[in-house]
Amino acid sequence: MSVSVPSERRLIAVLGPTNTGKTHLAMERLLGHESGMIGFPLRLLARENYDRAVRKVGAGAVALVTGEEKIQPPNARYFIATVESMPLDRPVRFLAIDEIQMCADPERGHVFTDRLLRARGMDETMLLGADTMRPLLQRLFPDIEIIARPRFSTLSYGGSKKVTRLPARSAIVGFSASEVYALAELVRRQRGGAAVVMGALSPRTRNAQVEMFQNGEVDYLVATDAIGMGLNMEVTHVWFAGVQKFDGRGVRPLRNEELAQIAGRAGRHMTDGTFGTTADIGPLSQEQVEAIENHRFDPIRTIQWRSADLDFRSIPALLDSLGAPPSLPGLQRARDADDQIALAALAQRPEIADGAKSHQRVRLLWDICQVPDFRKTMSEEHTTLLAQLFRYLTAPQERLPEEWIDGHIKRLERYDGDIDTLMARIAHTRTWTYISHRVGWLERAAQWQERTRAIEDRLSDALHQRLTQRFVDRRTALLVRKLKLPEELMTGVSETGEVTVEGERLGRIEGFRFAPEAARDEADQRTVLSAALRALRQELPARLEKFANAPDAAIGIDDKLRLTWGGGAIARLLPGADALSPKVEPLSSDLLDGPARETVRKRCADWLEASIKKSLPDLMAAREAELSGAARGVVFQLGEALGAMPRAPLEEQIAAMTDADRKALARAGVRLGVYTVFIPTMLKPGAIRTRALLWTIFKGAESIPQLPSEGRTSIAITPEMDRDFLAAVGYLPMGDRAIRADMVERLAWVARNAVRTSREVHRAWQEGPKQQPASAAPPPATGTDGVVSEWMIAAAALGEVLDAAASPADTVPGSATGEPQQADAPVVDVPVWTRSSPETSGTIPVAEIFSPISRTWSLAAAVSKKPGEAAPAVPERPSLPPGHFRITPEMLSLIGCGEAEMTIILRALGYRVHQPPEGAEGPTTFSMRPRFQRERDENRGDRRGPPPEWRRRRHGDQAPHEGREDRRPRRERRSDAPPPGGGAPAQPSAGEAATTPGDDRRPPRRDRGPREERRDRPEGGGKFGGPQGGGKFGGPQGGERRGDGERRFGGPRRDRDREQGPEVRLVATTEKKGDRPASDSPFAKLLELKLGKT
Repeated sequence: MSVSVPSERRLIAVLGPTNTGKTHLAMERLLGHESGMIGFPLRLLARENYDRAVRKVGAGAVALVTGEEKIQPPNARYFIATVESMPLDRPVRFLAIDEIQMCADPERGHVFTDRLLRARGMDETMLLGADTMRPLLQRLFPDIEIIARPRFSTLSYGGSKKVTRLPARSAIVGFSASEVYALAELVRRQRGGAAVVMGALSPRTRNAQVEMFQNGEVDYLVATDAIGMGLNMEVTHVWFAGVQKFDGRGVRPLRNEELAQIAGRAGRHMTDGTFGTTADIGPLSQEQVEAIENHRFDPIRTIQWRSADLDFRSIPALLDSLGAPPSLPGLQRARDADDQIALAALAQRPEIADGAKSHQRVRLLWDICQVPDFRKTMSEEHTTLLAQLFRYLTAPQERLPEEWIDGHIKRLERYDGDIDTLMARIAHTRTWTYISHRVGWLERAAQWQERTRAIEDRLSDALHQRLTQRFVDRRTALLVRKLKLPEELMTGVSETGEVTVEGERLGRIEGFRFAPEAARDEADQRTVLSAALRALRQELPARLEKFANAPDAAIGIDDKLRLTWGGGAIARLLPGADALSPKVEPLSSDLLDGPARETVRKRCADWLEASIKKSLPDLMAAREAELSGAARGVVFQLGEALGAMPRAPLEEQIAAMTDADRKALARAGVRLGVYTVFIPTMLKPGAIRTRALLWTIFKGAESIPQLPSEGRTSIAITPEMDRDFLAAVGYLPMGDRAIRADMVERLAWVARNAVRTSREVHRAWQEGPKQQPASAAPPPATGTDGVVSEWMIAAAALGEVLDAAASPADTVPGSATGEPQQADAPVVDVPVWTRSSPETSGTIPVAEIFSPISRTWSLAAAVSKKPGEAAPAVPERPSLPPGHFRITPEMLSLIGCGEAEMTIILRALGYRVHQPPEGAEGPTTFSMRPRFQRERDENRGDRRGPPPEWRRRRHGDQAPHEGREDRRPRRERRSDAPPPGGGAPAQPSAGEAATTPGDDRRPPRRDRGPREERRDRPEGGGKFGGPQGGGKFGGPQGGERRGDGERRFGGPRRDRDREQGPEVRLVATTEKKGDRPASDSPFAKLLELKLGKT
C-alpha cells in the first residue's frame, strides 16, 4: 500500500552521504519560491539557516519557529522551524524536511514519520537524508523523484592514535558527559584546550564553543554525537573515543550508518577528511571501515510511527488512540514517548482524571503533556509541574498565576556554580521558555518570553565561560600553533620584566632567567618555556648591554647570598682565598652561552670588589698601606678577622713593633686596646652587615645569621648563636654575653678608673687630718709647699720644734709675698693630712689635701694646732679595701646587662671577684689581679692539665685558687684571731693610745704599680716601726701577737714595702754654706752629735 500524492505536487528526495550540499540545495529552492517552510532536527540548525535566509531576503520575510524561540514577522513568507514546531496549518509553496532518516529514531522518529506522511508543499516537497531511505521511500511513494548526491570530498580511515598525538583540526567524539569532560581536560593539558559541544548545551553556548573552534582559538573539538546533525564546521579529522552509547533504555553498539553520520563531519566541501579511533578502544573492524568509506549500509526497512488521529473524548480514549497500530507496511508503532508517559502518569491522579472530562480539557491535558523535560529525566518533579499547570489552566481564570511563575523563574536567576549546575538551570529555563510561548497560557506572554530568554542567554554565557576556563588554555593553544610556524614571534619585554609573546603574558624575566607564570601542569609549562626562550633570545644582546652599563646601585645581594639585578638573581657568591675576596659564579640560564656568562661574571666581580671597598674603607686601606713586617702582620690578621679581634693572638707582633709602626697603624685607623685590636669604623651598622655577609660566604653557610640590633653595645648569647660569627662582626664573647669591641675597652677604662680611685681614697684616708693655726688663714699653694728639705729632716731628727721664724725663708710656708700673716685673719679649717717619716720617727708638718673627685693632690700651709682649738674632723674610713671597687650604674649602662652578667664579664677581663662569706651580707667587690699572675695564666693557657694528686686530695678537681674569691686575705684573718692562750686581742701600748682603731694610716704612695693590692695592707711592725712597731726600734717582742704586721712566732714582720726609703718627696736644698752660720746648720748639729761634742 502506498501514499498517493497529487500529480501537480512534486515530491523529491535528495539522498546522499554527508558533505553533499543537500541542505544548501534545499535553502536555495526554498528562497526560490514565493513561500516556503523547512524543518530541521535541531534548534541550532534552524537558527543557523534562519540567519542565512535573513541575510538574503531580510528579517521581515523570514520567521523562526522552535519550541523555545519564535520570531514571526506579520508578513513572513519563509518559515524556518524544528520538525516538531513546523506550523503545518500554514500553506506554503515549498516544504522541505531535513535528515529524513531520523524517521527510524526510537525517540523522535514518529514525529519525522508524521511530517513525512502529512506535510506537503503546494508546489514542491523535498526530503533530505541518507541513501538508506531510498527503498522505503520508493515503497511508500512510488512516484517520488530520487536525486542522488555524491560526496564532494574523500573520507578515509586514519587508524587508531593516542589522544595526545592527534593532529590539529580534529573532533573527538564521546558518548557521555563525563567522557567528554575527561577528553577535554586531557586535550587542554597537552594541546592548550578544546571546544566542547553537547546536546545538553543551549544553542547560544553551542554556537560560542563552535565559533572558538572555527576562529582557530583552539584546534580541537570534543563533542557528543550531536555534531552528526548537520553542524557545519571545518573539521578535518574525526576520532571516536567510544563505539557504544546509551539510547535511553540501555547501552548498545553504534550502527555503521550512525558511525558514518558522525564521521562524515570530517572534510567539508572539497577538503578530504579522515576518521579513526583513539588508542583506548582499539581500531575499527575492516567491515566497518569499508562501509564508512564507501557509504554502503543496510537500508532502513521500517520507520517509527504513532497515530496522529487522536481521540480527545476522554483520557482513556486518548491513550487508546495513541496505541493504535500502523496501517501501512514499513511503519512500526513507536515506543511510548515522553508525552505519552506523562499522560499515563497524570491519569493516575484523581484530581486530573476528574478535571479532564470534556473534549476541551482532554486536549488541554495533551498539550500540557507535550511540555518537554529538557533534562531528559521525566522525574516526579516534572510530572508535578504538569499537574500544577493543568490545575491553574482549568481554574476559573484559565491562566497561570504570575506570582507562581515568578517564584519558579527567580530560582533560576543565579549564574554561579559549575558546568553541570548551569546546564541544569538552562534546562529548567528552556522548559519555562516553552511554556511562555504557548498561546493563551499566560497573561503577559511576551514579557515572560523576553525574561526567560534573557535568563537563558546569561546562563549560556556563564556556561560558555566555565567551559572555556576549564577546558581551554588560550595562551597554550596559541603558543602551540605559533611554535609550528617558522616566522619569528612577536615579543615584548616591559620595564618591569613582563614578557609577552603574541600578546599573551607568559611570565617575567628575572635577571637573565625566565620565570613563567604558574602553569596548570607540566605540559603547559613546557609550552610556555619553549615559546619564551625562543622569543627572549632575540632580546638577550640588548639586555646584556643594559647590565654592563647599569649603575652600581641597581645591583644588590639577596638573603640567599646571590647577586641580583633586573628583578632576579644573576650570580651566587662562593668562598674565596680569604674572607675579603669571595668568588662570583653566574647562575645557570638557558639564555646565556659561554661568552655571555663571562661578561656577567666579570661585571659582578667588579661590582663586588667596589662594594667591599666602599663598605670597609679603613680596613681595605690598612691592607694596602706601606707597613713594616710586624705591623703588616697585625693588619693581615685583623683583615682575616674582618676588622676586630682580641689582642692576645697579636701580642708578639705588637711587642715587635716600633713607635713608627704604632703611629702608622694609628694613621690607618687601627686601635690597639688593652683587650682588643679593632678599627672603629668597622663597628658601624653598615660595616657590620658587610662583615656578616663576608663571614657567611667564607664559611659556606646558606644564610646570614641574625645580627644584633643597630646601636646595641652587647647581646646575650643563646645556644643557637655562633660565637665565631659574633666575634667576626665585632661582638667579642665574654661569658654568656657578646660585647662590642669598643665597649670592651670603655668598660676596662671605667674599671681601671674605679681601681685607681679606690687606692687614692685609701691613701687620703691613711694620711689623717691636722689642724691649721687659728690665727692664720690657709695661704694659697705654691710650688715649694709640701717640699721636705734636708734641713727639715735634720731638725726633726734633733727634736727641734719648728716655727715660722725657723723657716729658711723666715715666712709662713705658703706665703706668696714673704710677709708674716696677720693675726686677725679668719680661721679656716683645712683638712690637712700628715705623713709619717721613718727618718725622723715623727711627723713633719707637710700640708697636703687630696681630692677623690679629681684624684690629685694640692699643697696647704704647714701649721700647728693652738691650744684650745678643735681638732679637724676625721675623714670616714673607706668601706672597701684599697684597689677594690663595686659595679657601678655606669658599667651596667655601658653594656646593658645586670650585675650577675657584669660579674662574669669582669672576671673574663682579668679582675678578681671577692664575694662575702656564706651566710654573711655584703657587696661583691672586684680588684685587679697581679700582673705576674695574669701573665702566668696567659702563658699557661690550656697546658695546665689536671692538678697533681696531692692538690686533688686537698682541693678536689678545682685549682687551688678557684672558689676562694670570697675568702679574706690572710692578714685580715690573722688580725681578727685571738692571741695564743685565749683572751681578748692585745691592746695597743701607751704610745698608741692616742690612735684610734683604724687610724693606722699611712701616707698614700705616689709610685705604686700594678701590684698595689699586695701593698695596701694596714700599717704595723715595719722596719721603721710606728705606733705598733716592735723589733729593732722598740715595741713588744716574743710570741705574743700584738696586732697586724707582727710575726706569727715572735718579732715584728718586715714590711717589704718600707725598705725602699721614706714616703716623702726628697728634694735638694737651695741653701748654700754661706747662707747661714755654720752653727745653725742642721748638718753641723748632726756632726756635733756624731762626734759627741754636744
